[in-house]
Amino acid sequence: MGTLHGGILCDIADAAMGMAFASTLAPQESFTTVELKINFFRPVWEARLRAEATVVQRGGTIGYMECNVIDETNRLIAKAASTCLVLRGQKASGR
Repeated sequence: MGTLHGGILCDIADAAMGMAFASTLAPQESFTTVELKINFFRPVWEARLRAEATVVQRGGTIGYMECNVIDETNRLIAKAASTCLVLRGQKASGR
């Protein structure tokens, strides 16, 4: 249809939220995403996009992140949210 596929927007938001959450982990911890949601606000034909993620809440086991995907003029293109589960011990091994 000529516009950027929403999956690409979801991917960059997911990557940004993953990096934000990873910054809260101890050396032997890892994580997995248990929920991901995105809302699209405007189409993108051609733009330089930026994904800005924030850890809203980091508990002992669960974390919640939000991400804004914006274009070069700071227009909000999409907003995503993610819930992650902290993995420890054998569950984190090799990840």
